[in-house]
Amino acid sequence: MTTVYWIIIAIMFIIGFVGLMYPVIPSILFILGGILLYGVFFSFEPFSWVFWTIQVLLVVLLFLADYVANMIGVKKYGGSKAGIWGSTIGLIVGPFVIPIFGILVGPFVGAILAELIFKKKDFISALKIGMGSVIGFISSVLTKSIIQAFMVGYFLLTVL
Repeated sequence: MTTVYWIIIAIMFIIGFVGLMYPVIPSILFILGGILLYGVFFSFEPFSWVFWTIQVLLVVLLFLADYVANMIGVKKYGGSKAGIWGSTIGLIVGPFVIPIFGILVGPFVGAILAELIFKKKDFISALKIGMGSVIGFISSVLTKSIIQAFMVGYFLLTVL
């Protein structure tokens, strides 16, 4: 039964990493779910207050990294709050409209449309802002993957 439990925990972690590319999947909930399942299946004993403090700080860091990377990507190229919102909406909708490439096309198109419609930017400026949103998204995914890998690695170091 131990093997089955570890497979379930591993699946939770894998889904958490898949959520990096599909923002509709709440990555952090799956990572934390895998950790909690270990406690339910085996024991919560290895998890000290230091462990939980570090994990909570990493969760906060994940949310900050996501927001800041997107905001910097859009703002650096002259975008506004409308561009940030358009990029975020495109990030959520994109993968459903264009299954594989929607994760990059969605924020790009969302930022462009938001800047064109709400801020009346010219098309070239809106294109630059769209590129900034894609750069911000890629930066966010890289940063979050490192943080999530550290969370899982710290968990494994604690329990093994």
